[in-house]
Amino acid sequence: MATSVPIRPGIAVPPGETLAEELEARGLTQRALALRIGKSSRVVNAICRGERAINADTALALESALDGLSAEFWLRLQSDYDLTVARLRARTGKAVS
Repeated sequence: MATSVPIRPGIAVPPGETLAEELEARGLTQRALALRIGKSSRVVNAICRGERAINADTALALESALDGLSAEFWLRLQSDYDLTVARLRARTGKAVS
């Protein structure tokens, strides 16, 4: 019987990085997304830079604005990022950004 070993990345990738890539692929600016989701450009920029988390309200707004990407997708990315940061912090004893 095979045993599965969980893969734990050594780096934490903020969900905003995925959002920035998605915007580029769709030819959307951060400003255009901000208008679509009813947030300021500053908020969208902070998310894309990994300085602001994606909460449930923002995830729902992104789901509505970006066809094909569910709120669950965005929240999963955020949760995975948060867990990876916590694991890296526990392993190294240092702050992780």
